[in-house]
Amino acid sequence: MKSYLITDPSLYGDDARTLSDRLERVLQKHSVDFFCFRDKTTPLYRQLSETVIQKVRENSDAKILLHGDYNLAHTLGVNGVHLASTQFESIKSAKDLGLYVIISTHTHDEVEKAQKIGADAVTYSPIYESPNKGNPKGLEDLKLIVDKISIPIFALGGIVSQEQINAVEAAGAYGFASIRYFI
Repeated sequence: MKSYLITDPSLYGDDARTLSDRLERVLQKHSVDFFCFRDKTTPLYRQLSETVIQKVRENSDAKILLHGDYNLAHTLGVNGVHLASTQFESIKSAKDLGLYVIISTHTHDEVEKAQKIGADAVTYSPIYESPNKGNPKGLEDLKLIVDKISIPIFALGGIVSQEQINAVEAAGAYGFASIRYFI
C-alpha cells in the first residue's frame, strides 16, 4: 500500500519556516512514497515549493509532486504534478515534459478519461466523510472502479486511521492519499 501525503496550508502553515518545521516533524514520523505540495491561495507558491522540495529531499525518498502547475514542477525538477479535476487538458503537456501525472477524479467517467488520456495515476475521492467534499463514495464504489481500471488509484478523502487504510487496501486501491492522517 503506497502512501501519499498532500499538504494543506491550514495544517502545515503558509510561511517557509512553519512549513519547513512541520514537514520535518511529519517526515521523521511517517515514511511516505509520494508527496504533494498543495497551496491554492499563496502568492509565494514558487518560493514555498523550493522550501518544501529541499525539506522533503533531506528527509525522504518520496516522489515529489507540485499541485496544478506542471511548468513549475518541470522547472524545479520534481518528479511530477498533481492536476485538479479541471485540468484534464494538461495531462498530455505534463507528460510531454517527462512528469509523473496524478489527476484528481470524483466519478468513474473521470477515472476512465484520465486513463485514456495517459495519466500515470489518479486520486479518487472522497472515500470517507471529509470536510466540504460532498457525499463519500464508500469502499464498494472504490472496489468497483479499481476492478475496471488498470492505472493506479489512490483512495482519498477522510482517511485518518490505520483501520481505514487497511480497508482501502482490501478494496484493491494502489495506495491512500491524505492530508490529515500524517499530522
